[in-house]
Amino acid sequence: QHLIQECLAGRTEAFDQLVLKYQDRLYRTLVRVLGSCDDARDAAQEGFTQAFFKLSTFRGSAAFYSWLFRISFNAAITQKRKNKRTSTTLDTQDNPASHWLVDTHPETHPPDVVELSERKKIVHQALNELQEEYRTPLILRELEGMSYGEIAEITEIPLGTVRSRIFRGRNELKQKLNMLFQNEPETRVPQSDHESSISETK
Repeated sequence: QHLIQECLAGRTEAFDQLVLKYQDRLYRTLVRVLGSCDDARDAAQEGFTQAFFKLSTFRGSAAFYSWLFRISFNAAITQKRKNKRTSTTLDTQDNPASHWLVDTHPETHPPDVVELSERKKIVHQALNELQEEYRTPLILRELEGMSYGEIAEITEIPLGTVRSRIFRGRNELKQKLNMLFQNEPETRVPQSDHESSISETK
């Protein structure tokens, strides 16, 4: 709130601090939600630009990050409607923006760290395979910790639909993880750990 008040008072350098504070988190979440590094980068840039000019409309009824994410998310949806381009898919093997999730040198770490890296890759793959209508609210709930109300406001869908999609998303994710872990015998992940695996991608 202090930085926002500084911006509104005409000290635009305060907005630079807001960008530094939120840019990495915003970009990572947009990559997860949109499944595209290009789209995420464009949406984040447009989101910050619009947020700067709309800052006076921020009332503080929601967290600043939720407000910023909604603007960026809406910018991404608008861009997709205008230009359905072929985007870079989220691939943990080839995508340079995936370094935050996957350790690129697992051989230099103990076996338990290697296993964790493998688990993250599997969870990431499962998330990327979910339908967008389930992936988006699930990520915002489980990885961003947003309330159902915040998610409903961001995605502009009814609260009951948000709850339903998160419920179905969790079930689909669990089924995909069961299948993927069964195909990775060296990962050695106990069945009871599947539901908590998504939190490890933070």
